[in-house]
Formats: sequence, structure tokens, C-alpha cells
Amino acid sequence: MANGFKIGGRTKGTKNKVNSDISKLARKHAKAAIDELATQMKTAPEKAVRVSAARELLDRAYGRPTQNQNVEGGLKITVKLDGSDKDL
Repeated sequence: MANGFKIGGRTKGTKNKVNSDISKLARKHAKAAIDELATQMKTAPEKAVRVSAARELLDRAYGRPTQNQNVEGGLKITVKLDGSDKDL
């Protein structure tokens, strides 16, 4: 931003046309891709391939699972700004 004003790029709220075009192309193959994943899940000789295909199908159907992380104990972070130490 120059002097607080936006001087380039898309106007706020305008869709990204490049991503939109790529999404449209990918959607044309979505059914075939899902069918192939289902086939691999059922018939692949290697268990790793079957599990991987099943995971991909579940991710697409229900989204990826969240990963919870528990942090215990005191956590001290030191950040150096302009040569001085600041504790957070």
C-alpha cells in the first residue's frame, strides 16, 4: 500500500480468475478421479495403496481430521527485535 491506498492487484471481493479456471478443469475429472480412488481402494494388491485411496476418499467426503496438540508446562519464547530481547 502506498500512503494507505491500494494501488495494484484485484479489487476486494473480486474472484481469482486463474484459480476459478483451474477448478473448472479439475471438476471435469472429479468423478473419474473418485471412481479410480474407489477402484484402487478395493482392488490394489498393496495394502498401502488401498489405505491411501481410502484416506483420500474420506478426506474428500468429510474433510481432513483436525489435529489437536496439547502443550504442557511453562513455555517461554524470546524474540529479538532490533538487538533487544523481549520475553513473551
